[in-house]
Amino acid sequence: MTTVPLHALIFDVDGTLADTESAHRCAFNHAFAEAGLDWHWDEPLYTRLLEVSGGKERITRYWSQVRGGVKTIHAGALADTVQRIHDLKTAAYERMVRDGAVQLRPGVLRLIESACNEGLRLAIATTTSPVNIAALLRSAIGPDWKYTFQIVEDASTAFCKKPHPQVYRQTLQRLGLRAAECLAFEDSANGLKAARAASLPTIVTPNDFTAHHDFAGALRVLPSLQGTTVTELRGWHAAGSC
Repeated sequence: MTTVPLHALIFDVDGTLADTESAHRCAFNHAFAEAGLDWHWDEPLYTRLLEVSGGKERITRYWSQVRGGVKTIHAGALADTVQRIHDLKTAAYERMVRDGAVQLRPGVLRLIESACNEGLRLAIATTTSPVNIAALLRSAIGPDWKYTFQIVEDASTAFCKKPHPQVYRQTLQRLGLRAAECLAFEDSANGLKAARAASLPTIVTPNDFTAHHDFAGALRVLPSLQGTTVTELRGWHAAGSC
């Protein structure tokens, strides 16, 4: 059987490119305090809330299921309040990134650089906000980070959150490639489900918040991308496509 060549790498952002979740949790708590709310998300609670994709969606889930009272608020007022909290959270997260609180995970930058040098195309497929992506990658890679990733699909273009495969399908469409010609990189069960629903072979690098997830169906599950080479990626991809 002829193997399909590898042409592109598609990366999730939060938890995959960088260990962002601790910073996101702190930013949420800062936003709650700034908004005058007595809410506090500790690590066990935030780990459970990560089952829900999207920051605004997590706020709404917490409000409705844990705090109660969400149904007493008009839908428009609820959306406005959630948006205000999320805006405060985004601003806090940006400040933390600028202050150096978030770094790329081990091996990520070297693999990205190697992939570029070997002619692979790079894309981002995430349902986080464009502001969060730009803050992280501008700090980690530099102001020209957009030249590294040819395609960026995010919360502004893919409205269905993971595990829905919309963001991956749109990424493949814009790349003009078949799923079999790409590798996806994820850190969570929802991300893996989204990638696999788009037929993408997927490498998973769990973090402290997702280590307990079920990663059945992943091409590889690695502790990190440290030491991973493009040659290895090509070999795993070829073996998976046979």
